[in-house]
Amino acid sequence: MTTNENDIFSRMLLGGIFVPTDPEMPKVWEVVFRTIKLSTTLNTSTDVDQVRERLSEIIGQEIDKSTTIFPPFHTNFGIHIKLGKNVFINHGCTFLDLGGILIEDDTMIGTQVNIITENHPIDPTKRKSLDLKSVTIKRNVWIGANATILPGVTIGENSIVAAGAVVTKDVLANTIVAGIPAKFVKTI
Repeated sequence: MTTNENDIFSRMLLGGIFVPTDPEMPKVWEVVFRTIKLSTTLNTSTDVDQVRERLSEIIGQEIDKSTTIFPPFHTNFGIHIKLGKNVFINHGCTFLDLGGILIEDDTMIGTQVNIITENHPIDPTKRKSLDLKSVTIKRNVWIGANATILPGVTIGENSIVAAGAVVTKDVLANTIVAGIPAKFVKTI
């Protein structure tokens, strides 16, 4: 898929509010429907090589052979996911990536983790719009089972997000966070 700096895909990665009447929104829906179709084959794959191949097709970039994803894996868009080398993603994760998700090398993501880049405005008259903010997970992070990472968050290098945590703010490098909302526990 080719993009330019002013198309909707590039604008989405910059973040901000996207109204449902944006003239380029049909392009977004085309990708969503394509991803739904491809996700069926992804989640019926029988080995990690097939999963890697099918997810590579969804995200539009080859996933390194050192990266492992266990299905089921869910994404609503896919083309705004970037995965580094030696990444492990366990069963049942959901990545809502319209705003962009970057996962750097050597990251471990536990089962049932949600990474969300999409929100909606509070104003009821604008609520059907999308409010997009990217998520960045730096190198060598460990995200525990059933954690949720919310829009606009960066998880610093070597950090740990405890199981069940809801991360609403950036996590400093070399720290452990836990709870709802996630709070600093200690330095590594």
